[in-house]
Amino acid sequence: MATALVTGGTSGIGAEFARQLAVAGYDLVLVARDVARLTESAERLHAEFGINVTTVEADLARREDVERVALLIESSEHPIDTVVNNAGFGVHVPITAVDTAVHEHAFDVMCRAVFMLSSAAGRVMRARGSGAIINVSSLQSLLTTGSYSAIKSWVTTFTQSLAVELRDSGVRVTAVLPGWVSTEWHARAGVRTSTIPDWLWTSPNDVVRIALRDAERGRVISIPTVRYRVLGWFARYLPRRTVRWISGRLSSRRRDPVAATEGSEPPVPAEGDRP
Repeated sequence: MATALVTGGTSGIGAEFARQLAVAGYDLVLVARDVARLTESAERLHAEFGINVTTVEADLARREDVERVALLIESSEHPIDTVVNNAGFGVHVPITAVDTAVHEHAFDVMCRAVFMLSSAAGRVMRARGSGAIINVSSLQSLLTTGSYSAIKSWVTTFTQSLAVELRDSGVRVTAVLPGWVSTEWHARAGVRTSTIPDWLWTSPNDVVRIALRDAERGRVISIPTVRYRVLGWFARYLPRRTVRWISGRLSSRRRDPVAATEGSEPPVPAEGDRP
């Protein structure tokens, strides 16, 4: 039986990846920081689908924890067939803020961890001649809405670069660029959503279903739903000055940047990303 590893797999988009992979018959390895959620998710998935679920408590901001997960991916004793890098959180602190802790934390979780786990998966999967790596990026990677946008732009470009390196190896590499997704992510991130039109919202089910379909077909970029593919086309081909203007308008929807800097602890990564 095939096995899939999902980071941030206990809620939001990550939980939906876990559910749909379980429906497809995959055993699962769930990676997250919250032990209680890990246990509850594992028990529910095992009871509902009869699959084996292994849980790994790990803080992906800590290099040693990422190295531990990478070793698990590279293990020949229990091969991992699909790796989903999904864990992430919103960044609403100004780039010019004196305290850069949140930005550094975001780099660690959404850049370094994605790099290390994708690299480990690429090595072992290339040697086997098969496998899939799915990195959850964001449609914001096509915009200029702050640090989060820049980080997700890195994820999108990195994933495409990995796909080029692994071409003709049998390993499928896909970046998923969701738009506004109806999950708890927005409440946890403090994002105001009341002004977002209903037609812009998508469900985690649709995002993951399309992402898994596109990954199976070998597509490197997966943008769920036709409406977001159209918006993505405009984001890529409009003049950059126009894109920056749109980005400025979108940035005004986020929470008060001053409030976002309060407190010294970086945010707990949410299991799933917004656009």
